[in-house]
Amino acid sequence: MHDYIEERIFQSAAYIIENGATVRDTARVFKISKSTVHKDVSERLLLLNPGMAAQVRRVLDVNKAERHIRGGQATYRKYKCRD
Repeated sequence: MHDYIEERIFQSAAYIIENGATVRDTARVFKISKSTVHKDVSERLLLLNPGMAAQVRRVLDVNKAERHIRGGQATYRKYKCRD
């Protein structure tokens, strides 16, 4: 694996862990696609650093469990502005 790819993987993973960030947030910050972030932190990171991959997985599982709440909040804000 190229050095720049490994660096991107570790930076993305560290960002997710430190900020509790979603894949979408991480993609926006690093200006890469959501698919790339997801593949980096769920597949490639597992081969490079399984411990860090487990930490990222915990954060992503929490985000997944809470996403219906964030969606409801976004809908609320959207329609609140129309009044």
